[in-house]
Amino acid sequence: MAGGASCPALAAAVSEAGGLGFLAAGYKTPEAVRDEVVQLRALLSGQSLGDRQRFGVNLFLPQPEPDGPTRADVAEYRRRLAVEAERLATPLGDPDRSADDDFDAKVELLLADPVPVVSFTFGCPSPEVLKAFADVGTVTVATVTGAAEAVAAQQAGADALCVQGVEAGGHQGTHRDDPRRDGSALGLLPLLAEVREAVPLPLVAAGGLMRGAQIAAILAAGADAAQLGTAFLPCPESGAHPLHRQALTDPGFGWTELTRAFSGRPARGLVNRFMREHGGSAPSAYPQVHHLTAGLRQAAARSGDPQGMALWAGQGHRLARPLPAGELVRLLAEELRDAQES
Repeated sequence: MAGGASCPALAAAVSEAGGLGFLAAGYKTPEAVRDEVVQLRALLSGQSLGDRQRFGVNLFLPQPEPDGPTRADVAEYRRRLAVEAERLATPLGDPDRSADDDFDAKVELLLADPVPVVSFTFGCPSPEVLKAFADVGTVTVATVTGAAEAVAAQQAGADALCVQGVEAGGHQGTHRDDPRRDGSALGLLPLLAEVREAVPLPLVAAGGLMRGAQIAAILAAGADAAQLGTAFLPCPESGAHPLHRQALTDPGFGWTELTRAFSGRPARGLVNRFMREHGGSAPSAYPQVHHLTAGLRQAAARSGDPQGMALWAGQGHRLARPLPAGELVRLLAEELRDAQES
């Protein structure tokens, strides 16, 4: 949940209640990541797992540099978005700006001051990086969206896999962004079966999970744990914008779709005006499109316009419950026990 929704307060509340809270390091400088880890450790000062506290950090893998045609597509998209910039009286961002998301620096930070778990999205790091984390006692989790990605992550040395179904909110964690395969992602249950047959690693299932009974179902289907994101967006500890929280159960935002409109990579969000008007024109160019639209999204939020915001949400968003995060973790655990005992 990069972009602010995941924060030390939310991760601490989840971990204190018995879950595994995560910090999102995507879109943050290494210094900001370090500060949030310090904040989270302070909040978890009375809780430990062995000789360490229980939490994780998620990293985005760097993406290939765009080629000439891709740069031309981004320039054309910029021209298309000029009307949005005029409407909101805010400039478009620089798609070629120097990225804050310095993967190597964040890896160095987390190796020098190890955390219990590090997960990866948009690819799998090299065997050398995974071994370095293993050497300092950090468990590594690679996000996968197919059996081939799962096998590659196992061969690279990942300790576990996050199996992300197409139902999941936010970005699809595919290792290679191929627009020719848009719409081909599998639902969580068939994907989980494919990956379980392909690799023997522990599997964390993610995608549309909002109730304990759903967690029971994916555990019965071969998962070892469940990962929930959208379910925690409306929690008071969440860093999600109030308009984003409200939209999850607003009848005016009745369904979700995958779109490249806001970032240039497929991501699932509540369908709004911006997605309808620009989704079909957005190029496959991440993080260039993300940088291009960042100011527009921020301006829309400041003006109170959810129709111009990236309202990331999984397919189960209508089941969202605005409970304190610790209470939600305990409720999910109760629902899971009830489902397993029935």
